[in-house]
Amino acid sequence: MGKFTVSKTGIPGVLVVEPQVFGDSRGYFLETYSQEAMVEAGFPRVNFVQDNESKSKKGVLRGMHFQTSQTQGKLVRVLQGEVFDVAIDLRVGSPSFGKWEGILLTGENKKMFYVPEGLAHGFLVLSEEAVFSYKCTDYYAPQYEGGILWNDPDIGICWPLEGMDTPLLSEKDTRHPVLKNFVSPFVWKGEDQ
Repeated sequence: MGKFTVSKTGIPGVLVVEPQVFGDSRGYFLETYSQEAMVEAGFPRVNFVQDNESKSKKGVLRGMHFQTSQTQGKLVRVLQGEVFDVAIDLRVGSPSFGKWEGILLTGENKKMFYVPEGLAHGFLVLSEEAVFSYKCTDYYAPQYEGGILWNDPDIGICWPLEGMDTPLLSEKDTRHPVLKNFVSPFVWKGEDQ
């Protein structure tokens, strides 16, 4: 068995990565990133240049974010807690344009989610708090920040909001446009993006 299992999703380029975890009564060990082992398992050869970490409390929804220039691919995972992580395809001409894919990421399941360039990304914290980590293929550039409204009815993300009145959002995240009012700068380049 390899160190990583890489699985495709319903959106081309969006991947689920499962590392091999070695555990015993003392605890566990895993590799969270190894370019050669992951490429061998089917992950694209990308160059990560920045690592980020955030901590959020239950009910916080961050999203749906992207950068219009200095676009970022992101490999995300949860170190502690539980989040519902989502990607929306914004690549014009993509067979899945406007579609979303979501996955439960937890400190226990150790899964990772790869969101390539040209997609919006966001997550909802389901546990009392969550520590979230992401590797990015380009640097954060606030002058190029963009977003799609988290609850755009035409996209229809099924956020697991049970037991929550409404998610906790930043002011900025309440003002993003809906997809039908957004002119996407992203273009589908085919399966091998």
